[in-house]
Amino acid sequence: MQSAVGQQLSTVPGVQFVDHVAIAVKQGDLEGQVAAYKMLGFTEVQREDVLGTDQVREVLLQIGEGPNLIQLLEPLNANSPVQKLLDKNGGRGGFAHVAFRVRNAQSAFDAMTKQGFNIIDKRPRNGSRGTTVFFVHPKSLESAPFGFLIEIVEEPE
Repeated sequence: MQSAVGQQLSTVPGVQFVDHVAIAVKQGDLEGQVAAYKMLGFTEVQREDVLGTDQVREVLLQIGEGPNLIQLLEPLNANSPVQKLLDKNGGRGGFAHVAFRVRNAQSAFDAMTKQGFNIIDKRPRNGSRGTTVFFVHPKSLESAPFGFLIEIVEEPE
């Protein structure tokens, strides 16, 4: 028997797999976290300052040879949503969001909007590493709130 959330996601076109899990880290802790993941055998594949509304320093680490990534997010300033998450968690780092890879972000956006998901972005937008992304609110569905932030990611061609 499939849950209400599973039924909703199964009708979103093009959902392929978990792209990444994002972890918020306190300012000054990023390099130590990167070193710890590298000790586990992870490989750094991307490092970028993401400005705009995000205001984070991002490091992407690949898990083995697969497509799944860990994304470490360090806030660049007090206005960063990641800093607000850290403040809400008593200054502790930890889970920020999970991202699902899709074939086409606009198709997923349209389907999720039609199904009543509470989408934070007004439309898909540019993300890091050349991706197209949008975010889905943790309390997206009254009938079955996820309880955590979701990012939808389309890889560039």
